[in-house]
Amino acid sequence: MTRHFLADDDVTPAEQARVLDLALELKHAPYDAKPLAGPRTVAMIFDKQTLRTQSSFAAGIAELGGFPMLVDGALAGIGVRESVHDVARVLGRQAAMIVWRTYEQRRLDEMAEHAGVPVVNALTDDFHPCQLLADLLTIREHKERLAGLTAAFVGDGASNMGNSWLLAGATAGMHVRISSPEGFTPEPAMVERASKVAAGTGGSAALEPDPVMAVTGADVVVTDTWISMGKEDEAASRAEVLAPYSLTTELFEKAKPDAIAMHCLPAYRGKEIDAEVLDGPQSVVWDEAENRRHAQKAILTFLLEASG
Repeated sequence: MTRHFLADDDVTPAEQARVLDLALELKHAPYDAKPLAGPRTVAMIFDKQTLRTQSSFAAGIAELGGFPMLVDGALAGIGVRESVHDVARVLGRQAAMIVWRTYEQRRLDEMAEHAGVPVVNALTDDFHPCQLLADLLTIREHKERLAGLTAAFVGDGASNMGNSWLLAGATAGMHVRISSPEGFTPEPAMVERASKVAAGTGGSAALEPDPVMAVTGADVVVTDTWISMGKEDEAASRAEVLAPYSLTTELFEKAKPDAIAMHCLPAYRGKEIDAEVLDGPQSVVWDEAENRRHAQKAILTFLLEASG
């Protein structure tokens, strides 16, 4: 059976731990594993702006012995010039795996249904699971564990990062608190989905509208840009509503003294996060950015093995 990574809970808790173990191994010995030797081709499609995703996947695929084939989403016209179904059947015969950074989750699901090879979510409007693997890897490096830790996400909890933190954190046995203003909270179904996962791992998933309450005593404090791709015309109104949820120095001080600050980038200093926090000694954002490569190498390797 072909395995895909379309959302964070597409892996079980045991599989997630295995992927993170593998990511650490690959980080310490980056050229030892060559599951894509040949080189086998991995198709990378980008419909949204990208820096970390493209560079980390391209570098990682090459380190695994593969060839990163860049497919320009605009030139391909997926869903316009050709249906997702037809593109999937074409690319599935050209590549061993498909990595897609796009908008609607349903497009990615359709690609996976028809490609016949593993498909990886490199970001959709709903989820950002590869980023969460990198985040969890980073936390493990700094905290030496995941289960039992408390992570507070402040800002736009209705974003792909809010959803992914709920699911991936619950899968890891963490206690995840999402703190957002009204209208910016995750869908109740997403919280319920994460809570069901957490029931089996000892973690929890909760909404806490008060950012101070959410951050108090947290081991990890996370934020993200308020202006996700496609939301640029809402910049002014979003900034006004989300301003009380900015990760300021004062808010970060409510977390544990040894807490770490996370942001998946790009960051806008003075808006969703203070420069003093982003660039401070407890920030791990550059580790997160590097760990995208190692975590993605691990999930690609896992999917190849699991798909036979």
